[in-house]
Amino acid sequence: MKITAKQAADLVGGQLFGDSAAFFENVARIQEAKPGDLTFLYLPAYEKHFSTTKASIIITKPDFEKSRDDITYIVCESPNFALQKILIHYFTYKINLTGIDASASISESVVLGDNISIGKNVIIGENVHIGNNSVIMHNSVILDSVNIGEDVLIYPNVTIREDSKIGNNVIIHSGSVIGSDGFGYTRDKNSVYTKVPQIGNVVIKDDVEIGSNCSIDRAAIGSTVIAKGCKLDNLVQIAHNVSVGENTVISSQSGIAGSTEVGERVILAGQVGIAGHLKITNDTVIMAQSGVSKSITKPGNYFGYPAKEMTQTLRLEAHIRSLPSYLDRIKKLEAKIAEFEKGNDEKK
Repeated sequence: MKITAKQAADLVGGQLFGDSAAFFENVARIQEAKPGDLTFLYLPAYEKHFSTTKASIIITKPDFEKSRDDITYIVCESPNFALQKILIHYFTYKINLTGIDASASISESVVLGDNISIGKNVIIGENVHIGNNSVIMHNSVILDSVNIGEDVLIYPNVTIREDSKIGNNVIIHSGSVIGSDGFGYTRDKNSVYTKVPQIGNVVIKDDVEIGSNCSIDRAAIGSTVIAKGCKLDNLVQIAHNVSVGENTVISSQSGIAGSTEVGERVILAGQVGIAGHLKITNDTVIMAQSGVSKSITKPGNYFGYPAKEMTQTLRLEAHIRSLPSYLDRIKKLEAKIAEFEKGNDEKK
């Protein structure tokens, strides 16, 4: 599909400079773009590629210098949001699955809404409810008494355990498990572990997206809750009885231990670990590879292990990097003190 610069500019409300008939068929990173590609530039770190890019059309900010006349420019206040709009409108993958495949095993007690699509080898247990326009792709398993809302997209090889509740407009990517048993054991005097039954469930509210190979454990008692608008990257672990507040984003390989409460609009970068039974307040950002061992009650940026406010951690890191010079200065000072004391002794 050939998309003209004018069509794209009209879609995003951008100002057009150059050939309005220029077209693109693909979107590429600026350093990899070829003729017939659209690219975008909003981070200064990538401006170094502008002189060599072969893209036909580029989305830029208003203050960017348009020094090449062989490129057509679409100027927007937010090139990243403009690109997102173009991708959604022209390039979103269309699920090629309609109806219910004959190989699917669906219990008689299942209640299906309108316009449901179910793929090959899907298994759906007793007393499951699935809302209108939802899609369940191949090899997924949905156990008893699960409730799935409307416009839900479940990719292949997803497992949703019994009693889980999935809201509207939820996306769950391949390999994820919703409602697996929480990690609950008791240890006796002989250090033998006995499993504690995990009789709770998982509740996922509206507009949540869960990446591939995530594990969200069912509660021991009550519910593990992922609130409205949360986005989970791949390989995220949510333990039993955790609650995650609205519009929180959790990046890859992060893990939250049991019964911790994460607030609203929190950002967890990659490989963040949070201990159990803590509270993380709203509007907190925890930087990559940080370990949180105590509750965070003040919004802000946190980093390190154990995680501290960003400015405090950076000061400590600066001192750690300066330790060799500190040691050299201490040795010189010790030598001066020794010389001074020797002089005093000689005067006596």
